[in-house]
Amino acid sequence: MLTTPESNKKTITLLIIGIIFISSTLRAPLTAVGPIISYIREGLDISNVLAGFITTIPLLAFAIISPFAPRVARRLGMEMTLFLAILLLAVGIAIRSIGTPFFLLFGTALVGVAIAFANVLIPSFIKLKFPLQIGLLTGIFTVSMNLSAGIGAGISYPIAEGTSFGWQGALGFWSILAIVACLVWIPQIKKKQQLVTEGPDTNPVKAKSILKSPLTWSITLCMGFQSLIFYTTAAWIPEILQTQGMEAEKSGWMLSIMQFSQLPMTFLIPILAGRMKDQRILVAVYTICYLIGFTGLLYGSLSLAILWMVFLGLGGGASFGLVMMFFSLRSRTPMEAADLSGVAQSIGYLLAAIGPVFFGFVHDTTGSWNTPMILFIVTAILLFSAGMHAGRNRFVSEA
Repeated sequence: MLTTPESNKKTITLLIIGIIFISSTLRAPLTAVGPIISYIREGLDISNVLAGFITTIPLLAFAIISPFAPRVARRLGMEMTLFLAILLLAVGIAIRSIGTPFFLLFGTALVGVAIAFANVLIPSFIKLKFPLQIGLLTGIFTVSMNLSAGIGAGISYPIAEGTSFGWQGALGFWSILAIVACLVWIPQIKKKQQLVTEGPDTNPVKAKSILKSPLTWSITLCMGFQSLIFYTTAAWIPEILQTQGMEAEKSGWMLSIMQFSQLPMTFLIPILAGRMKDQRILVAVYTICYLIGFTGLLYGSLSLAILWMVFLGLGGGASFGLVMMFFSLRSRTPMEAADLSGVAQSIGYLLAAIGPVFFGFVHDTTGSWNTPMILFIVTAILLFSAGMHAGRNRFVSEA
């Protein structure tokens, strides 16, 4: 069927809007937890370790589900798979907001399963649909995620504190956005885009070969360490600031500032990375930002908390944007990008899942946040090491 330039432009515009809305649902349901973790803990009478599982469960779901996302997409089509994932996300958010420990954990698991599919498929979907604008569309994708993440961190405490809905309402609010994303995506589900391309890299054996590549494991470690930093800070930074003397509402907005500070980097880094053959200079940039932020938070003045949050946000945005680009830059085809994304996110999120619970355990054991803060610095250094190896111009399919 022939299409006019006008109709093609409209189709592309609707597709980009759909990507933006789906992207906006992928982090806010998680960042909304940190600022109200004390409300959830007290309301359900649970420990810090169990409270940490609220953040850890989605990461475990990411680890378990990520390898299966490309297979489901090949069977159902990428558009339908993404639609069903966001629909499941809306259901999971609603269930976890019922207000009992069981439903909180069960709904959180559904949230993790849903987000896992979108996390894996969106980067390869962009490579497939926009092969000449990968950096720009990846920037739009990551900005949308982090913008909603910042809003989620900022408004969850006011909703929990200032409305009759309490912490359940602060968590359940995000089901509305997921439903809207489903509605916006409906025009796309008429298309069944298979995750295949022509060429030698479509051989199923080829996907297995990436596991033998050291580059795959470097990218996986980058994914794991940057995710560990993000989800652990999202879970505990408000609590850390509160123990240093900051008011609870203000600590929530500090996390929001950190999220908003990611926006410039999450947009610029994918574009810059796409124009560079070697991305190691970008690895150095995010490492410096992380070290300034964590060192300042550990040894600096609380009055400069905004500055530390900005540096952490810049580091987080740069590292996340670069890792998302690695899936495309270090692969030859959309299928290979999906396989690399599935492997890196599965194992990487399994590593990240250790963070929130382990950091909560270390705090409970030592009675202080100093040791966890030092562990943040160590993690940033490990991320630097992995990134320097992943930043060189190669493909995972190369011997």
